[in-house]
Amino acid sequence: MKRLFLLCAAILTLSAAMRAQSSQVLLETTMGNIRIALSDQTPQHRDNFIRLVQEHFYDSLLFHRVIRNFMIQAGDPTSRHAEPGATLGEGDAGYTLPPEFRTPELFHRRGMVAAARESDDVNPERRSSGCQFYIVWGKTFSSVDLDKIDQQIREATHGAASLTPEMRTAYRKQGGSPHLDGQYTVFGEVVEGLDVVDRIQRVFTDDYDRPVDDVRILRASIVE
Repeated sequence: MKRLFLLCAAILTLSAAMRAQSSQVLLETTMGNIRIALSDQTPQHRDNFIRLVQEHFYDSLLFHRVIRNFMIQAGDPTSRHAEPGATLGEGDAGYTLPPEFRTPELFHRRGMVAAARESDDVNPERRSSGCQFYIVWGKTFSSVDLDKIDQQIREATHGAASLTPEMRTAYRKQGGSPHLDGQYTVFGEVVEGLDVVDRIQRVFTDDYDRPVDDVRILRASIVE
C-alpha cells in the first residue's frame, strides 16, 4: 500500500511538473508570433487550452472576428477551410467549460486572453466555449468613464465584481475592455507579440467583422 501511495504521489508530482513546463503557448500566425502565458488560477481553462494545442486543434484556424479597439477572436474549427466571405463564429468543440472568474487578479486589460461564450440569454451560467478565445486590445478610459462602467459591472454581476484602484489605473494607462470583467473567464496573457495583436486588430474587416484578407494561426505549440 505504501509503495502504491508513493507511486501515485510520484505520478502526481510528474504531472504537476509537466503542466508547469507547459504553461506557455506560441501562436505562429500569418502576421507574426504571439506568445501566451496561461494562468494557474484558471486550471480548467488552462488544461483545456493545452490539450487542444497538443491535439493541433488550432493549427490553420482563422482569426475570424476582429474588432478594432476591442479584441481579436479565433478558435472556430469551421474556419480552417472557410470560403472567402463565409460567415464564421458558430463552430465549437461540442462542450463548454464552467466559468473561472478571478477578478480582480485576472481582468480585461490589454493583452489578456479570455474565453468566448454565448450570450446571457441562452447561457445564464456564463459557461465558456470549449475552444473559442479572444485576445483583448481595447482602449484607454477616463475616470468618469470607469465610474459608469463600474456601476454596470456591479449590476451585471450582482455585486460580485467591481473595479479596484489597480484595475482603474491599468484601464486609464494601458487600456482594455473593462465592461467584460466578472462575466467572461480570463485565463492567460500575451507575454510576447503584443505588436502583432495590434497589427491584427487594425486590419480591414467585412460587415461581419471577419478580416477581408485572412489572418491565420499557422501553428500553435507548447513552449517552455
